[in-house]
Amino acid sequence: MTDTYGERDPAWLVYDDDCGFCSWWAAVAARYTDLGIVGFSALTDDERGRLPEDHEECAHLLTDDGVLSCGEAIEAVLDRMGVLPRPLRLLLNQTADYGPLRERAYRAAADRRGLWGTFVSDEPPARREPR
Repeated sequence: MTDTYGERDPAWLVYDDDCGFCSWWAAVAARYTDLGIVGFSALTDDERGRLPEDHEECAHLLTDDGVLSCGEAIEAVLDRMGVLPRPLRLLLNQTADYGPLRERAYRAAADRRGLWGTFVSDEPPARREPR
């Protein structure tokens, strides 16, 4: 497995800026990482073209090398925040069951965005270039 999550090349967190919880999460990522931040409504045609067809179903991380989506994208953001210890992440990613489990956990949380938004919610942060 190639370990590219920790690279500090310019990258963009793409999120649902019509969701208060998603906007809160993007604001946290903006505060604690060097990521660029862009909501679905502010995507350029080029950025939109790089995303999966169903891109509004989850968050994404756009890098020079590709696109990480859903749980994998959030995992990469947590890595950049220093919250997810790299040795643990690398170990987990070597197990066959981890990827599907990560994605199920992401989907379980994403499908309850309205509930999470009653606890933490924010206005969408402005588009920010990667630092």
